[in-house]
Amino acid sequence: QVQLVESGGGLVQAGGSLRLSCAASGRIFSTHRAAWFRQAPGKEREFVAAITPSGSTNYTDSVKGRFAISPDNAKNTVVLQMYSLKPEDTAAYYCAASERATWLPRAAREDYQYWGGGTQVTVSS
Repeated sequence: QVQLVESGGGLVQAGGSLRLSCAASGRIFSTHRAAWFRQAPGKEREFVAAITPSGSTNYTDSVKGRFAISPDNAKNTVVLQMYSLKPEDTAAYYCAASERATWLPRAAREDYQYWGGGTQVTVSS
């Protein structure tokens, strides 16, 4: 069973940066698609970014040019580097992984079988 644990969340001022990490229980990111989603209070969980084992990426429009997803296979982690943070980026951020159709950086929640417990990101104005 794959287990995912997020870390790196916190409180940051608008315009600042944060680096989120997703640690896996095994060396899965060389074979599994990985993604980050986020959920703000009262809103649906939404897609942020995805990466395939081959390195293909996909980003939601609102974070393009500001966020970057990348693997660190040596550490069994996937990183979400976030720059130029805005108050509207405030949310709980969740890591997800899938062993299905791994060649596609899919954005739908139902395409991911494994989820972490989330890490909170708060951006103050």
